[in-house]
Amino acid sequence: MARTFGSWLSGPPVPEPATPGDADYPGQRLGLPAQGTGSLVGFARRFFALLIDWLIAYGLGGLAVALGWFGQGALSTAVLAIWIVVGAVSVRLFGFTPGQVAVGIQVASVDHRIHVGIGRALVRGVLVALVIPPLFTDSDGRGLQDKATGTAVVRR
Repeated sequence: MARTFGSWLSGPPVPEPATPGDADYPGQRLGLPAQGTGSLVGFARRFFALLIDWLIAYGLGGLAVALGWFGQGALSTAVLAIWIVVGAVSVRLFGFTPGQVAVGIQVASVDHRIHVGIGRALVRGVLVALVIPPLFTDSDGRGLQDKATGTAVVRR
């Protein structure tokens, strides 16, 4: 009986000290280098790439409205659709979006696949468009959209 009470009366187990090989830097658990080509990038570079991609989509949407393909009221929907399609197609074909190439980053598969497929690129784009998933990150700095699709944003 004393053993039963002793296990929960003694409190939670003391965590073992972290060993140097656990996760010395972001991306180590994923097999990525600490710095240089292939290492994980921070939030600022990803944000600027997103801003550039969004401005490109806005310009293309404005052009489509000027050509009469969409009404003025559908501009925001057209911009979102253009952003998702351009992002998914360019990530599938090249591994990066126009904004990502401008800031020197790319989307890489971390689940040992050769490239990011169109399905995963579309899911990733939709999750980023929802705004909330990129704000929740893990210890490596990857957003929920990257965890869900098995990808990571790395330096080129």
